[in-house]
Parts: sequence; C-alpha cells; structure tokens
Amino acid sequence: MNQVILFSPVGGTDPISAVNYRDGSLLHICRVYKPSKVILYMSAEVLEYHEKDNRYLFCLDRLSEQQNRKMEYEVIERRELKSVQEFDFFYQDFRSIVQDIFTKMDETDTLILNISSGTPAMKSGLLVLRTLGEFPCKMVQVITPARKMNEHIHKGFEVEVAWGLNGDNEEGFENRCREVQCPTLDIIKKEEIIKKHVEVYDYGAALSVARTMPGDSVGDYYDMLQMAERRLLLDFKEVDRIMKGRDYNCFPVRESGKRKRFEYALSLQVKLWREEYADFIRAITPMVVDLLEMVLKSQCRIDIDKFCRYKTKKVELKKKTAILKVRVWDAKKLKGTEIGEVLKEKFRGDFKAGAISSFHLKSLLAAFSDNRRIIDLAEDLRQMEEAIRNLAAHEIVSVTADTIIEKTGFTGKQIMDKIKEMFTYTEIHLKSGDWNAYNDMNEKIIRCMRGQSI
Repeated sequence: MNQVILFSPVGGTDPISAVNYRDGSLLHICRVYKPSKVILYMSAEVLEYHEKDNRYLFCLDRLSEQQNRKMEYEVIERRELKSVQEFDFFYQDFRSIVQDIFTKMDETDTLILNISSGTPAMKSGLLVLRTLGEFPCKMVQVITPARKMNEHIHKGFEVEVAWGLNGDNEEGFENRCREVQCPTLDIIKKEEIIKKHVEVYDYGAALSVARTMPGDSVGDYYDMLQMAERRLLLDFKEVDRIMKGRDYNCFPVRESGKRKRFEYALSLQVKLWREEYADFIRAITPMVVDLLEMVLKSQCRIDIDKFCRYKTKKVELKKKTAILKVRVWDAKKLKGTEIGEVLKEKFRGDFKAGAISSFHLKSLLAAFSDNRRIIDLAEDLRQMEEAIRNLAAHEIVSVTADTIIEKTGFTGKQIMDKIKEMFTYTEIHLKSGDWNAYNDMNEKIIRCMRGQSI
C-alpha cells in the first residue's frame, strides 16, 4: 500500500562516481524519491563488483540510516549476461520483470524506472517499454553533476571512502532528477491523426480524437482545437470565451461587425478547400449580399440600414416557437429618395419593399458608383449567385467543381478571388496574407502540439 518501487539497472557510475564523488543515478533517485523497495538488475560485470565489496547495498543501507527509514532490496542476477548491448534481450527481459512487478502492486503504488543507469541498450529497452504504453510508471533521468558524459572508473574504488567523500550527502544537495514525459505509442498515433484532421480543417474530428486521450497528455493545443472548431462555426461568443486571457494571434480582423463578415468569407474559402461544393454555393448568397452592402457604404456612402426595418417571423421548432428578426426594405423611408427611385426604375414602378437582394444592391452600385471595376465585379457576383443559389437548396443533385463551372462560367477559385477583390473596396482593411489565416492557425496548433512557442 502506497509503496514507491524503483526498478533500476545498475551502471558503471553506481553507486558513487569515483571521478566526482557524487551519487550515481541509482543512489540519487533513492535519495530524492525515497522508495520503499529497490529492485536492482545486475549483469555479470556488475555482479562481480557487488560480490567483491557489496558496494550497492552498502550505500543504500547508509542512505537509509541517514534518512531514518528502511528500504527493501531485491537483486535480479543475470550472471550469463555479458553482451550488454543487445536491445532485443533487454526489452523482452524488462517487459517480463515489470509485468511481474505490476501484478504485485495495487492502485496506490508507484513504480519508478531509472533510465540513466546501465548500457544504452538497457536505457532504450526501458524507454520503448514505456512508449508502448503497457505500464503506467515514472521515467526518471539523472543529470550528471558536470552536465556531460560520465567517466567510468572502477580500479581502486573503496566504497566506504567514496561514501565519506560523497558531496551529495551534504545538506542542500542539488536535485539532479528529471522526470521524462515520454509519450506512449497510442498518444503518438493519436496526435498524428489529430494533425491530419487539422491539416484538412476538420477540427471537430480532431477534438473527438483529443477527447479520447489522457488529460495530462493534451496541452494547450486542446483549447486551440476548441477555438478553431467554434471559429469555423462562426460561434464568436464561444471563441471569445476560450480566447479570454490568451492571444493566439489568429484573427486578422478583431472589430466585432467586421470580424463577422471577414470570418464568414474565410469559412467560405475553407468549404472550397475541403471541396464541400454544395455547402460553398449555399453560403454564397449571404456573402454576396453582405459584400455589396459593405461596398455601397464604403464607396458610395450609402448605408442600407437607414432605409430598412425589421419584421418578426415565427419559426416552428420541435418543442418551441422561435422568433426571428428579418431585415426588409422600408417603403416609407425609401419614398422620395434617390435610392427609392433607382429601385422603382429597375422594377418598372412595381418595386415591392421586401427582403434585400443582391440584385437590389448591384443595381444601386451601378447607379451610384463611378468605378467600372466595382460595377463589373458586382455584376459577375450577382449573375454567379443567381445561377447557383437554388441548385443545392431545392434539388437533390451532386455538386462538383465541374457543376459550378457549368452553371456560372467560373471555377470556385475564380469566384473566391472575385470575393477577395471586392473586399478591397470595403472598410475592412486587409493584407493579402490575412486570407491565409486558417493555415496560419493550423501551423500554430501543430507547433503547440510539438511543444514549440506559437
């Protein structure tokens, strides 16, 4: 119950280095973690030193006395083990030993593996054992006092003298233990899957995988995934909640109203990248209407809101009735204005003050703008939107890249390029790199997963 168990190969600088007279890794871990049981793994060479002067247990006994506690020891002898560089042997042997240790532990016990003592093959065997994720345990590495490779000197070693000269016996000794956060193979695989989902802008799928991982294995990138998912859904209230106190620097436009419109355009671009053509064309109409309205305000100083009103509309849901506000033209506000006259003319005197359409806004731009390029772009966007807006909404059809070309005469990319160009005539001031905001965000998420600064 509540045991701390250390499993440790025994290495060349154990128990005390004859070069600097400081703890070897085995003794230092025992000094810091105070295990109640130590299981020592000894090769043929190490057993010779053990039987010569009992150096390992002698130092552990003296440390126990110094700390006023008891330690239980178990020595695993491998007298036949003289080829100490065979990785396959150590992995299989260690796996069997650790499995046996775990059968005798309960949920309150802790197992520590010393990954600093022993040969490179021994250390690698323990690391792979942990990476495969079969056994939950702490991996502890001990930094050398000189911060460089240890020298192994055994000739003339006298254990009692070494204990007396050991600088780590003094109060205030430096704790050189470091717990190595070695990810399991399962976590490595899942993080690779998350990266793949992020690279194709599928943040919901990435989050689903992240939720299956242990909490301590998922860092700040979990919040970034949440933010990215809500961003693509245009849920800015939730985005702002997640972002509170953080600055991931992923949003080129911060001002609320402008951000909503630009982020909608970015989400349209992502639909195109993901080849979600049906969703892309469904989202075109609101984008074109908003875009033409912004250009009217910026270039012609015409604020459509001044000529509109809101009417309520009931929408019956499964268990309740929702009230929606719908913006429509206001006949009273239009009466006697130049805008009203233009609209009347376009409809040959039969203009109905209903919902605002891209045709209305395109007509106003043609009447009030003196910029030929704006008028041409507005005409292209209007014709394109009219040609495809009902395609996916009212028909069961397969929408492909070829479908868009066939219906509009433009590729999806050409349509997106026209939208981007039209943004240059709005009050939203953008740099060309701002349209790469999602890819920049993805790079930040992946850097965060790698433990790099963002």
